Amino acid sequence: MLAIVSQNGEGYMARFERVFTAHSVQQVWAYLTDNELLPTWFPELRVGELREGGCMRFLMPDGGDALEMAILDMKPESILEYAWGEDVVRFELYPEDVGCRLVLLEKLSKLTVHTPKDLAGWHVCLDVIGALLDGRTIENRKAEWERWYGQYQEMLAGGLG
Repeated sequence: MLAIVSQNGEGYMARFERVFTAHSVQQVWAYLTDNELLPTWFPELRVGELREGGCMRFLMPDGGDALEMAILDMKPESILEYAWGEDVVRFELYPEDVGCRLVLLEKLSKLTVHTPKDLAGWHVCLDVIGALLDGRTIENRKAEWERWYGQYQEMLAGGLG
């Protein structure tokens, strides 16, 4: 299911939601915050200091200096929000009767030609987390990204949905 993108007073909000029925909040939280697990779904992302006021690090693919992104909100096993360039990424975890619900909110200052690429990227990242939790892999992440990228391009070209 595609993210829901809506306009708000300050820009736009993209909302992704996944339910991991066989996995606890603690297991999902580990994928978001453990530097051993982070690279399995987002190779460039690491935790610097896991606390409000701490930082996430984006490792440059060319080996250059890592970008530090401030952690704006953090509640263990519940909320992780950090700066993402001019935007903000927020993960929220909710325990369910069976498993865990993950909500990813990306607060977008504006829509650009790059927005469908980012949305497709987050979409695939969440699918990869789900696969890894289930003990599976997504063999061709690039092909998955291309499929979702096309759908996000269409969605944004046709108006927000």
